[in-house]
Amino acid sequence: MRFVRHAIAAAVMSLAGVAQADDSMVVVELFTSQGCSSCPPADALLKELSKRDDVIALALHVDYWDYIGWKDDFADPKHVERQKGYARVAGRRSIYTPQMIIDGTNDVVGNRAKDVEMLINRHKTDQATVALSVDRSGDTVTVQAKRLSGSGALDLHFIRVDPGETVQIKRGENSGKTIDYSQIVTDWTAHSGWSGTGSYTVEFSAKGDDAVVVLAQEPDHGSILAAARLR
Repeated sequence: MRFVRHAIAAAVMSLAGVAQADDSMVVVELFTSQGCSSCPPADALLKELSKRDDVIALALHVDYWDYIGWKDDFADPKHVERQKGYARVAGRRSIYTPQMIIDGTNDVVGNRAKDVEMLINRHKTDQATVALSVDRSGDTVTVQAKRLSGSGALDLHFIRVDPGETVQIKRGENSGKTIDYSQIVTDWTAHSGWSGTGSYTVEFSAKGDDAVVVLAQEPDHGSILAAARLR
């Protein structure tokens, strides 16, 4: 993680409509697992964060605890690779759950609510450097990005999100518990075609009812400079 401050531009609109910039939003990524006994408090915290207008919450379930005895059916190897990328950039050799990444730049143990709140408040004061406009028409989402300041290539990440599911866990460390999960990432597509200068437009396919989140992020797990969501 690069401990450098950058801005988040984000917005919320319905599935049919346009999302445009609101520079008060903060992106919180939670790396979690149904097989992790330390994760339920972090899962509950993410659920509360998802209700806020100033936060885009994302739950990235990982599979490296499946061997304990319970397979997390929300897990995706892509999530593990993303977490490993953050660790590599930060100079770390290991990954863990629950971990929250704030705006792609700061990390914190995901069940430490006060630390999470402190980082969210810190990033809310960042100034926008990228503007995003996201428009959905049927099964197509059109993303328009514009650089407001700064330079360098940026990746656009197109993410589908299940708002919430309840799971009865029958084995593993959380055996016997019924846990509510929210903002579950169901698909993640990275697009690296933008040079990061001027304006740029790209289309993504968006079949189904899952919500849409778009991130503009510096390459190689850098700062998230803008985000938008369509619910």
